Amino acid sequence: MNLRKKSDKKTGVALATVASALALAGCGGGDGSSPAANNLPAGISQLSVMAYTATTVGTGDTAASQDLLTGGIGRTGFGSAAAPAYANPAAPTAFELRRNSLWANYRAILDPSANGGYGSLYGPNVTVAGSVTASEGLIPGREYLAALDDGSGRKKVAIAVQVPDSFDTAAPCVVLGPSSGSRGVYGAIGTAGEWGLKHGCAVALTDAGKGVGLYDLTDDSVNRIDGTRATRGDAGVLSFFAANITDAARTAYNALFPNRLALKQVHSQLNPEKDWGNDTLAAARYTLYVLNDRYGTAFNPVRFDASNTIIIAGSASNGGAAVLRAAELDSSGLIRGVVASEPVTEMPTTAGYGILFGGAAVAGYGKTLGDFTTYGNVYQPCAALAVGAAMTEASNFNLIQTAGMTARATARCTSLASKGLVNGADTATQALDALNKLRAYGWTPDNDQMHNAHYALGNGPVLSAMYPVMYGRFSVLDNVCNTSFAAVDATGAPVAASATAKAQSFATGNGTANGVPANVVYNDSVGGARSWQLATSPSTGVADFGLDNALCQRALVAGTDPVTGAALTSTSKPTAAQSAAVRAGIAEVFVSGNLRSKPVIIVAGRSDALIPVNNNGRAYTAFNRTVDGSASKLSYIEVTNGQHFDAFLPLSGFDTRFVPLHPYFNQAMDAMYANLKNGTALPPSQVVRATPRGGVPGAAPAITAANLPAISAAPAAGNQIGFSGSSLAVPN
Repeated sequence: MNLRKKSDKKTGVALATVASALALAGCGGGDGSSPAANNLPAGISQLSVMAYTATTVGTGDTAASQDLLTGGIGRTGFGSAAAPAYANPAAPTAFELRRNSLWANYRAILDPSANGGYGSLYGPNVTVAGSVTASEGLIPGREYLAALDDGSGRKKVAIAVQVPDSFDTAAPCVVLGPSSGSRGVYGAIGTAGEWGLKHGCAVALTDAGKGVGLYDLTDDSVNRIDGTRATRGDAGVLSFFAANITDAARTAYNALFPNRLALKQVHSQLNPEKDWGNDTLAAARYTLYVLNDRYGTAFNPVRFDASNTIIIAGSASNGGAAVLRAAELDSSGLIRGVVASEPVTEMPTTAGYGILFGGAAVAGYGKTLGDFTTYGNVYQPCAALAVGAAMTEASNFNLIQTAGMTARATARCTSLASKGLVNGADTATQALDALNKLRAYGWTPDNDQMHNAHYALGNGPVLSAMYPVMYGRFSVLDNVCNTSFAAVDATGAPVAASATAKAQSFATGNGTANGVPANVVYNDSVGGARSWQLATSPSTGVADFGLDNALCQRALVAGTDPVTGAALTSTSKPTAAQSAAVRAGIAEVFVSGNLRSKPVIIVAGRSDALIPVNNNGRAYTAFNRTVDGSASKLSYIEVTNGQHFDAFLPLSGFDTRFVPLHPYFNQAMDAMYANLKNGTALPPSQVVRATPRGGVPGAAPAITAANLPAISAAPAAGNQIGFSGSSLAVPN
């Protein structure tokens, strides 16, 4: 039901008011009884409508001082390394949290430094034509906040539809932006959000069932959908996530494992990844409802639909996976075109297609995220010590530049060798063997120098702890592989998360156990539970980043003991049943490869070590050809020297070695829009040979357009990506 009367169109609706109405009315979707009516889509509850009218930079602490894109702080605020201040840091308001979440999510996806291109190649002040202005780039308009649920009250997918005042009813367009990573509803604000708002399109942001749902088992506190904190009881229907456990079970668990936290994506027991595509389609349907509610008339209540509105689904990483899955599931023709940057593509098979690189067949390709992540988590810290992986800058994010981390990485090599998992009589040869194993599993030499930073930042340990639990639909009480999540002290021991950290988590967290405030904890570490960085394995007795924990997580996905190769049993750790549940969950997220002949552009960085191209972009492109055949309209763009995290680029060593992918996402969106609006041909599949800035690490010269050659409408022969039989042929 629509809780907002027509007379309320120009005012915001308070969440508290809507909460009361939801509780009383049991709000659900429209009944579809009248085909002429503009009915709220099934399963969606509209929570608020807010006008963000700011046109000049302000504090962003009220609706009147905020805009859709920047939360009222503008280009200057987004470019500031300091987050906007809270009036009361221990109790930020919903408006303050929205503002700071926009700031954090924008900067987490893009390089916010001037030398990296912010403010010149991209940013709120750069027009759609590429002109650099002095504008702060504020975009006024209305934001509609809604939640999608499956009737259980537990799913709670957040959707924020932003309708800029510049929306052109005569040329309507919509951009769907599911969040990247595990981020909250504003996770795609810097990609789909900025591009769509600048083009006058309505933007549908959604967390796709992920987001910052931080549940504290100690005090039963939760995030509301608007980010503010409350107890589960006080939050009521606006609770974003709470573990599905009884108070008695929670009390018993707390006695054994105090100060633990649960995360929505991990512990919802719904395997939300299987719904990323459907959630994106639901956001599209809700956006059409919003546009018709906003601009429809009594004579034409359903003014906009898929037949007269250009709908582009565009996002990055997990968001890139969501838009591809949405296109595969879109049997009604809701989506016109798709742009996926660095997408996670969960491949169901390696049969029927192949990959050639420089004319040579690639051996390792087409593996799933759970597979290559848990495999990499075993070998990456040892491989990071290999000479070929050396990246001596960026000391805060580099194993070989941090004394304690180096010692533990060395111990990991020794522990792997003792179990027969790497060969070599010394660390150097063991590390090289580990690096070669990664290369054979889908990574390439272009990824070598990323292993240091990726492991030091915890990407392997965090994802290996999160995703198998999500796939297996395990409860937080299960402590799968003796793993839990908690804030930790300097020794790595679990401690109570501070009230202030929890209060600000909607803006500071990214939905993962990256330490803000949740960290991955190995409960069985020698000497007591410790975070992954400081865990000591029982089987080795040394601080080797908790190798036993990593091997258990690997076994969950593989179904066998990584050391002996033996099949898991009912008494092994993990058990065969646990592994079967994980592998069944992985099967639920497989792509189909059937893009229904929709125009699609995939952008990937050749140096992406988090989502290696052989397991993702290249593999999906080849697989799609086997499914769609000659009807495929997929264009694959591979950028040399591009890696997964543009936000890393200001770091010493990253600035000199790598280029941003974001400008290529924007180019791909431009190309898709031109194709859908004017019939302009999509660019063919190609390698774009971007040039790093070079210079002194930590002080690389300012990037220019010369570093980032454009995607070509007619690439040179040596840059063309094509097919040789059923194999994707990528030039070196």
